[in-house]
Amino acid sequence: MKKLNYLALSMLIVISIFVFFPGNAMSQESERMVVTEGAVCLDVIDLECVGADTNFPANVGKLYCITKITGAMGASKVTHVWYYGQTERARISLDVRSANWRTYSSKKIQAHETGDWHIDVLGHENESLKVIQFEIGP
Repeated sequence: MKKLNYLALSMLIVISIFVFFPGNAMSQESERMVVTEGAVCLDVIDLECVGADTNFPANVGKLYCITKITGAMGASKVTHVWYYGQTERARISLDVRSANWRTYSSKKIQAHETGDWHIDVLGHENESLKVIQFEIGP
């Protein structure tokens, strides 16, 4: 009889966990970080993008990529991978410390690096979260 009561109580606890705490019962694989905002800009002030655009002059000097990440469960990371054409020019790993987080990276742009650029925003398992394209003019 005691074994039956123990089994019934155990099942009740397990069912309660799934009903009352469904987020805790899900695996980490179901967690999904999403880039809800992403931009390239001239500066970042108070975690806000200043001078956002998709076209910049060759003498721009330095650019910033800012991303707003949502959906992270606990501490995680994203990576900004800067490409000039198809050539990787920088790979910057950035901490994500909450479910609603802004982070940014920067890259010096040489005056001769005109043409198409893009930034791949990668999740903690190198999955693509967003691609941000921009151009450096002559």
